[in-house]
Amino acid sequence: ERRLSAIFAADAASYSRLVSQDEAGTLRALAAAREIMDGVIRHHGGRIANTAGDSVLAEFPSVVDAVDFAVAVQEKLGEANVGVPADNSLQFRIGIHVGDVIVRGSDLLGDGVNVAARGQALADPGGVWLSFGHTTLSSAKHELRVMREQGSGAIVNCSSLGGLVGLPQRAAYHGTKHAVLGMTKSAGVEYAPRGIRINAVCPGTIDTPMVADMLEGQAEAMAEIMKQQSIGRLGRADEVAAAVLWLCSPATSFVIGVGLPVDGGFTAH
Repeated sequence: ERRLSAIFAADAASYSRLVSQDEAGTLRALAAAREIMDGVIRHHGGRIANTAGDSVLAEFPSVVDAVDFAVAVQEKLGEANVGVPADNSLQFRIGIHVGDVIVRGSDLLGDGVNVAARGQALADPGGVWLSFGHTTLSSAKHELRVMREQGSGAIVNCSSLGGLVGLPQRAAYHGTKHAVLGMTKSAGVEYAPRGIRINAVCPGTIDTPMVADMLEGQAEAMAEIMKQQSIGRLGRADEVAAAVLWLCSPATSFVIGVGLPVDGGFTAH
């Protein structure tokens, strides 16, 4: 059976080191952590699909349920580690992704599981990693909860110039960025009457370490990108930050549901 699920993947950070130092104590801590997860998951509509060693694989009907579960679990695990030296505490890294899974018996297989597992490896011990589009959705959910209570607020989502244009061989990437803008417009209209403004920035190619690594040794690709920059250079992170601050400021009190290009003129072509 193939279906769309929110996938939760977790493992214990530094597990091998902890076992080598204190096998019995680490196994007791692992059993206690599993008991915490088993006790919490039923309140969030999920199920544990597989456990192997120190890892846990679970699925949920929605990303919101998965995130709420992950946050609750990390909070309870943190409480269990109070008084335990950091080097000796058992901390979990969690990754969450929404994607297709293949259900075989009670187990989950497929690329969606692989993405969640790779994301879990990127999380800090005691932290949660979310695939990007779902990060935006989940963050907005929790931000809006606070802003509804206080009756005001401003949210600036991060899309991309990929949310404003279409380029070949990038359907998945552009689809997620267009989705962020669609959510921004819909939520912006819905929450404006409550005093909450929701907009987005759409950065172009920004001079960051990630972009530098991607383009290292690719002179032709860099030259092609520079041809598309009307301003004659790549953007800077502080320029994107300035646009975010502007959209959060009172100067944009009449701006709702906008995707603001910060792209050096790329989308003006």
